[in-house]
Amino acid sequence: MINMTEKAAEQVKGLLAKENLDGYGLRVSVAGGGCSGLSYKLVFEKEEQQGDRVAEQHGVKLFVDPKSYLYLNGVTLDFSDGLNGTGFTFTNPNAKGTCGCGTSFHT
Repeated sequence: MINMTEKAAEQVKGLLAKENLDGYGLRVSVAGGGCSGLSYKLVFEKEEQQGDRVAEQHGVKLFVDPKSYLYLNGVTLDFSDGLNGTGFTFTNPNAKGTCGCGTSFHT
């Protein structure tokens, strides 16, 4: 499954609270597109879909569809707020290459 750092979980919980999305979780998926061929997608969602892999980490429920799971198993989702930019980051052991901004990859 996906490994979410505590820092990423705190950021997700803060965004859920700001948007008044009680009971929601985070859907992490992969879609075609981006510089390297596949892009990561993050969306807040209330309910799991049929076939989803569901896990809870640091108080955040994660949903991953079966197709995305093939690319995301073992990925670490983190949050960076450093000088080089702010946002969610992905460390993907399945990726053979990534784009410069880190939002897309290829296998």
